[in-house]
Amino acid sequence: MNTVPPPISVLAASALVKTYGSAIALGGVDFRIGAGESVAIMGASGSGKTTLLHCLAGIIGPDSGSVLFATPSGTVDVTTLGEKERSRLRREAFGFVFQQGFLLPELTAVENVALPLMLGGTARAVAEQNASGWLAALGLAGFESRRIGQLSGGQAQRVAIARAQVTGASVVFADEPTGALDSRTSAEVMSALIDSTTGRGRSLVVVTHDEEVAARCSRVLRLADGRIVDEAVTA
Repeated sequence: MNTVPPPISVLAASALVKTYGSAIALGGVDFRIGAGESVAIMGASGSGKTTLLHCLAGIIGPDSGSVLFATPSGTVDVTTLGEKERSRLRREAFGFVFQQGFLLPELTAVENVALPLMLGGTARAVAEQNASGWLAALGLAGFESRRIGQLSGGQAQRVAIARAQVTGASVVFADEPTGALDSRTSAEVMSALIDSTTGRGRSLVVVTHDEEVAARCSRVLRLADGRIVDEAVTA
């Protein structure tokens, strides 16, 4: 019987432990994701979902364990990097989409998307040209000059998705990206998120409470008390 080999891991965590006082947020979690894969992380509040995402993305460090990230120049252990190096990794190699978007209301849509590029030293004109391309790809052509308050919730989340992608991030982390949206808009935003990540060979990690959102991903991990209690490949 012919089998399809699993994709090479882009991000691989081993034995992650994180505690807050006597509370165990992560109790020895292993995690892998390959290029072009999407993984949903589910569980009740306090199960460790967001803590796992933050450790994978280098936002916080675990008490023990490793997070290996495959870069073009070789594999790095995110947990051993200094804050400056982790900040650079988050700015250039990782993308982020949060429930509230965290967009800057005083900036236009194109300025919000271009900002990560400009922070990395790209000239404004070039950054805004690239940002406009991403907005167009996500169905927001003609909305470049609108401020965030002039957009619907779904449109604002697509701006956030464009911002997460504009640097060429190989892994995008999304924490409840549809949590503030109605069901129809949620489906539209998830389609945009998946098409712009796994549809382009990039990897996507989604923390969600929504079973319909999780079902759109390649795999679903369920956490309880800081440990993976179930893992399933979606149909």
